[in-house]
Amino acid sequence: MNAHRIGFLLWPSTKPLTLALAEEALRVAQRVHPEVVYELVFLQAEAPPEDTWRLPGESWVGKLEGCHRLFLLADEPPGPMPAALSAALKQVVRGGCVIGAIAAGVYPLAQLGLLDGYRASVHWRWQDDFSERFPKVIATSHLFDCDRDRLSACGGLAVLDLLLALLARDHGAELAGAVSEELVVERIREGGERQRIPLQNRLGSSHPKLTQAVLLMEANIEEPLTTDEIAQHVCVSRRQLERIFKQYLNRVPSQYYLELRLNKARQLLMQTSKSIIQIGLSCGFSSGPHFSSAYRNFFGATPREDRNQRRSNSPFELTSTPIERG
Repeated sequence: MNAHRIGFLLWPSTKPLTLALAEEALRVAQRVHPEVVYELVFLQAEAPPEDTWRLPGESWVGKLEGCHRLFLLADEPPGPMPAALSAALKQVVRGGCVIGAIAAGVYPLAQLGLLDGYRASVHWRWQDDFSERFPKVIATSHLFDCDRDRLSACGGLAVLDLLLALLARDHGAELAGAVSEELVVERIREGGERQRIPLQNRLGSSHPKLTQAVLLMEANIEEPLTTDEIAQHVCVSRRQLERIFKQYLNRVPSQYYLELRLNKARQLLMQTSKSIIQIGLSCGFSSGPHFSSAYRNFFGATPREDRNQRRSNSPFELTSTPIERG
């Protein structure tokens, strides 16, 4: 019986848990169903720093050929790939290999143009950044996506969800169910399910008026509502709304709203190339000085200082290179 060869191409940022989830699902499948035979190959995309713990695997050079499926794994967006690795990845795709990305592994695939016109699951932390860099990719907030010969999972436990879906597709739902039972997975989640946990879980409260108020705030970042308007929309008095926020979030509604807008501004600041003025206006600040002052009071640095500091500590800029057709 021929083994189905599955490769895992790892960047140094890959967390052991990310790889372990994918590997364990496949190994359990082989244990509970003897007719399922996989050959798992672990490859290093680049040499890890000498002073860091090393994930399993050998250099990718000359080892990509023959993979039926190849997954790119990274837990932080990697920098540009060497030309030799870029050429090798394009070659295996032309040869019919089904290619996938887990967590930030979508970045190198998108950089090569291998996701243009495809749906790809992108972790919510990187949505703004990824969409700006790679507008030809249909970035989704799904747990995972299977679009023709492209596979992607946003990271975390969604890695397991993707592998269970592939096991069900390849060998039937009964095997996927057996693997999930073996791994004590409560339920098999569908790819289209949302990444972020429900708002009431994030807030630590199921108070309906609080949930309604915060949803209104999140939906009105660019043109903020007043506290009175929010209270009117959720059908409570201003005093009642302030009391609910104080009880459950230990702050008044206006302060929570401001922090929400500032955190959104910081996300845009770090993940997009929009100007500071554009970001401030899109997050409901009436002027540059107003935005800068509020930002400095909350984060301890101006938007410009924060952006420059982050860029000095971040990897290289990515550029998108289209796939060569041959």
